[in-house]
Amino acid sequence: MGAGMSRGRRRGFGLEASRGMLPLLALQVLLEYGRAGASRPPVTAALLAANTLIYLRPGALHEILPSVARVSFNPQLIIEYGDWMRFFLSPFYHLSESHLFYNMTSLLWKGIQLETSMGSAEFASMVAALLALSQGMTLLMSKGLIFLGDYTAYYDQYAVGFSGVLFAMKVVLNAWSDDFVYLHGMVIPAKYAAWAELILIQVFIPGTSFLGHLGGILAGLVYLWLKRSFNGPDPFTLLVSSITKVVTWPLKFAQKLLRSASSQGRITGRGRVGRRASARETPRGLWRCSTCTYDNSIATDICEMCSTAREDRSFSRRQNHQDGGSGELSVDEIRHRRLQRFDR
Repeated sequence: MGAGMSRGRRRGFGLEASRGMLPLLALQVLLEYGRAGASRPPVTAALLAANTLIYLRPGALHEILPSVARVSFNPQLIIEYGDWMRFFLSPFYHLSESHLFYNMTSLLWKGIQLETSMGSAEFASMVAALLALSQGMTLLMSKGLIFLGDYTAYYDQYAVGFSGVLFAMKVVLNAWSDDFVYLHGMVIPAKYAAWAELILIQVFIPGTSFLGHLGGILAGLVYLWLKRSFNGPDPFTLLVSSITKVVTWPLKFAQKLLRSASSQGRITGRGRVGRRASARETPRGLWRCSTCTYDNSIATDICEMCSTAREDRSFSRRQNHQDGGSGELSVDEIRHRRLQRFDR
């Protein structure tokens, strides 16, 4: 869920004592990604890691990353002062361990389902689009309320958290579902679950960002409308796919080389042991033994590997002429020829 902060209550994060929720989150991730046959979607894992590292700020990251006060979402500062860092970075910051835990467990469940069904490239494109749309919707609604009355509380509200994107993902996930879900004891059609959760969260946790969650729901609806209106992959999906192909090309090329080398057979001595092949496939100047598939020089009539006599037509005709019609060498003749070859 998102979290709102009033002016003057900006506080640090990642410094409170652990309540055991982060180890529990790690256990859930291990159970999902470590089980046999798991799909292990990489974009979801990267999002989980990014949000967790930003919260924990280990080592040098503590000095590199801006503070929560510097990036928390504030419509007035974004619109009037052009502080767009708040627009893009605020979803990845969380106020407390419980805030991070509930958002990341929701991301784990939704992300695995969506990324597995739509593919990593399209899922990454969708997350980027939903982040921009949800933040933009919240910004527009905050500004629009100024013209409808004195709602400066929304215009000057501080908020952080990934929940706007999560609400949008929930809308996309349940858009075509005919299932029912249980929400705080109530049975609700899955396609309306995001709206019911919006109201229930505001009732039970009044400090959360209502506009941030509502902006996420509207972002999900806009995304679905855009997908229905424009067929085919969007430009960002094509960009992610192209980058993925470029990054993985060296690995695929190496795999092709290994497969090619293994299929060529094993080189040994002056010849080669390979698969059985016809005479047309045997290299010129060599003949392949029918017994052990060793490639021998045409200068010899006996296989240098297993001493089997050559069986092609020219050799058979020569032997018929020499041995009076018999196409086979005697055992003594084969032994005599082998001794002559090794005595050279």
